[in-house]
Amino acid sequence: MSDYTQMWANLELDLQAHDVLLGVLGNAYKDIFLTQKNRPQGMQYFDFVMSEVHGLRIKELVDARKEGRIVVGSYCVFVPEELILAVNGVSVGLCAGAEFYYEGAETLLPRNTCALIKSAFGFKLGKACPYIEACDIVVGENTCDGKKKSYEILSDLVKNFHTIDLPQMKSDSGKKLLKEEYKQFIKKLEEVSGKKVTAESLKKGIAIVNAKRNAVLRLAKLRKADPVPISGLDALLVNQVFFYDDPVRFTDSVNKLCDELEDRVNNGIGVFPQGTKRLVVSGCPMAVPNWKVPWIIETSAATIVGEESCVGERGTQCLTEAKGNTVDELLDAIVERYFQIDCAIFTPNPTRLEHIQAMVKELKADGVIHYGLQFCQPYIIESHNVEESLEKDGIPTLRIETDYGQEDAGQLKTRIEAFIEMLGHK
Repeated sequence: MSDYTQMWANLELDLQAHDVLLGVLGNAYKDIFLTQKNRPQGMQYFDFVMSEVHGLRIKELVDARKEGRIVVGSYCVFVPEELILAVNGVSVGLCAGAEFYYEGAETLLPRNTCALIKSAFGFKLGKACPYIEACDIVVGENTCDGKKKSYEILSDLVKNFHTIDLPQMKSDSGKKLLKEEYKQFIKKLEEVSGKKVTAESLKKGIAIVNAKRNAVLRLAKLRKADPVPISGLDALLVNQVFFYDDPVRFTDSVNKLCDELEDRVNNGIGVFPQGTKRLVVSGCPMAVPNWKVPWIIETSAATIVGEESCVGERGTQCLTEAKGNTVDELLDAIVERYFQIDCAIFTPNPTRLEHIQAMVKELKADGVIHYGLQFCQPYIIESHNVEESLEKDGIPTLRIETDYGQEDAGQLKTRIEAFIEMLGHK
């Protein structure tokens, strides 16, 4: 990595804390990802992205702002990248996947707040996330109650915070609410960028994001092969980089990776032996560097063939149909697309169960591990219905509840190994 110290200083990062973070992140990445055997050559691009995730990519954001573009940071797949691109903005995901500066976060939040929210606060308060410091707008979305209330506090810590309210029921009135919220988001983007969203710019944004989603969907379909041509860890990494990278460059890199994977499938080349137990991981999102559970699974004689997660198929499974020739008509198409996301915030939420079942069948999975973050009420409560529904259909399911710490890694490994061994006897 080049020397970006002055750039980080200009962003007012705590350089000492940031260096410690990069050291921990770098060592974890080497131990988890670079020790894998027979990785696709196409993963070298994503290794490079991760090596420069706080370096070159941040420089690109700083340079974009110098060129008059705005940088918009967000925490959720309900924030439409299409709208950000329509004002020639840059969309980036914000740091919320590591146990960092919780002691600071807990001066503002209860201890029994979920790890994802505490992580977001820890990175901001600890001044170790260059992404949030490089943003012109930070967007929060009222999904769960924890986020909704914590954003009231975070909005005082961020210079330009915008909240998107979300419906809790999939009804006509809920759809109208979402459209109105997206209209307000467009106004905010236009105000800060000085650019107008036009039908032409919106169609261009839709096309770019659809191409990006199509590339990731292509990768997802290739994972149904046996032997699998790519590990679950590497596929998760691609899905994580989805939120950070330049969208056009990312799409090209994923398609090149898929070309290689198609050759592997045609030649019967896999990263695990044929017949290795296949699992779908369902539940809460796994942001960088939350790799604990996938690493345990794939070092326990099993492989992950799909993620029913916001950092996975839940966030990419649907495309936006660019219907219409006006901004309002195209916005209707965007609302229609985002309204299909089957997040656990919705009640009732039967399409999520249908989606998991369809993934198990399509990917020829042997079982499901439902992953819940401690104190994440929507997903932990919904996990009961998920397990009950899957078990009725004869799909073995293991529910786990954890956080970003490593203290329970041994216990999790014991439970996951026992579950995988049980699959071997079915």
